[in-house]
Amino acid sequence: MASTTPRALGILLLDRGLPPGAAPPPPVHAPMRNPATFDFPTVYETVDGAYAKNVIHGDPALEPVCIAAAQHLVEQGAVAISSNCGFFIRHQVAVAASMKVPVVLSSLLLVPTLLRQLPPTAKLAVVTADSSHCSEDLLGVDDSAERGRVVLGGIEGGTLWRNEMEVPPIPTGAADIEPDVAACIARLRTAHPEIAAILFECTGFPLVTPAIRRATGLPVYDITTLCRMTFASVA
Repeated sequence: MASTTPRALGILLLDRGLPPGAAPPPPVHAPMRNPATFDFPTVYETVDGAYAKNVIHGDPALEPVCIAAAQHLVEQGAVAISSNCGFFIRHQVAVAASMKVPVVLSSLLLVPTLLRQLPPTAKLAVVTADSSHCSEDLLGVDDSAERGRVVLGGIEGGTLWRNEMEVPPIPTGAADIEPDVAACIARLRTAHPEIAAILFECTGFPLVTPAIRRATGLPVYDITTLCRMTFASVA
């Protein structure tokens, strides 16, 4: 008999630190928690203890918790696994090694592919929630010449960053995110006019992806780009 469990994208969620029984806020400001973001089913699992701060900083103790949460998502019908924080990429290798479904925890996995899409003289801008903790090892680029084509910028200290450091975090809308992201990109493009594409690490940035595409005229990729591609390959 065929399984009645829907095939879905499984999404690992940050721990919001809500009191027991408290309902999370509506996901209108959280693209990866919003079922309307994708035109296919999604299932969710909170990674206990994975607050924005310790995921961004890198807490190795979260690795087994991420694996357990991903396994639970597969039991719920997930045929691919992603997350709602790009810094979960620190656990990409461990989670992928434990799953029998594709695992794409961060848009940063796209960095090597996007570099190969661009002319060798062009640069890729990676815009992150916190560039001070987005170390080179997270970019997946070993060749020094290729690494020189990746330009990193962040919005640390901005409204979204401050709100996400709270427990529970404060929801942040596009109107508060766009100015910080746009200013970061403007700085990067002034310093590096060779930028030909933009990659957003932060899973909150898809709220402003369309606006940034219009404003810059450049290709802009984010976690939803990777999720749609991955789910299409297994759906």
